[in-house]
Amino acid sequence: FWKGDYGQDKISAYQTLYTCLVTVAKLSAPVAPFFMDRLYKDLDTVTGKEGFESVHLAEFPKYDASMVNEKLERKMQLAQKISSLVLSIRQKEKIKVRQPLQKIMIPILNAEQKKDIEAVSGLIKSEVNVKEIQLLDDASGVLVKQIKPNFKVLGPKFGKDMKAIAGAVNQLGQDDIQKMEQEGELTLQLENKTVNLQLADVEISSQDIEGWLVASSGPLTVALDVTIDEALKKEGIARELVNRIQNIRKDSGFEVTDKIDIKILKDGLVENAVSSNEEYIKTETLTAVLNFEEKLDEGIAIAFDEVNTKLFIQKH
Repeated sequence: FWKGDYGQDKISAYQTLYTCLVTVAKLSAPVAPFFMDRLYKDLDTVTGKEGFESVHLAEFPKYDASMVNEKLERKMQLAQKISSLVLSIRQKEKIKVRQPLQKIMIPILNAEQKKDIEAVSGLIKSEVNVKEIQLLDDASGVLVKQIKPNFKVLGPKFGKDMKAIAGAVNQLGQDDIQKMEQEGELTLQLENKTVNLQLADVEISSQDIEGWLVASSGPLTVALDVTIDEALKKEGIARELVNRIQNIRKDSGFEVTDKIDIKILKDGLVENAVSSNEEYIKTETLTAVLNFEEKLDEGIAIAFDEVNTKLFIQKH
């Protein structure tokens, strides 16, 4: 909220937050009467929008169907799903979210899904700390999918035909799998009958490819490039450093708007990472002057990954 210019985007964010806080205060007033009364009065005293003496005298919120935006909700659900899949890969591989990665690949099921992901791509990239998202209209040459029968479902559903269906499923190719993901079903031709197979009747998974890790949720698949080159490594160090500086600022009792000067002890690694990302570090931490020192007696020792240094921070 405190970064950037006071423009339309920031004003919209403030107004949205205000509306959410006032609504939460009213909804929670019966449960936490004193805290919510304080929150409500702190907000309304400044704006005078409602003028009630207490949250307990205010009108309880009413559901407004005209405020529902199903398209936006669908896009946000997609953003959340994709972000969750990418973060699950990071967690599994123990790659911290502060470490930037280069690319996500996502196979597209249809034009509508492509449009939806493009609309929220900026959100996804910032949430999972990835530089770019590549949407694949045809992923057959990149991602190899596997399909196998879901016997728990097939047994009760098809009985004696289960064996023949399982054999037919094992013969399905990449085009069949893609069609099934897109349409949610597939028609199988058995010797003596035609069977309509649903997505729940099978299990579809994706193979990892060299340098990439794959995760799926239903028909949605993401592949994450887990290769960390020198530039990404330096940026990761810079982001870790920003986190440490912000914690020191907070512990030192600095105001959010206070400008600071920083001295950093050279350790052979940190100075290269900082030099490559100096403007980013200065902007994020409101740093006016940043200097490297060969020797630093004062300050706080900082160690993470391969970095072992010292930071000294003071008001500018």
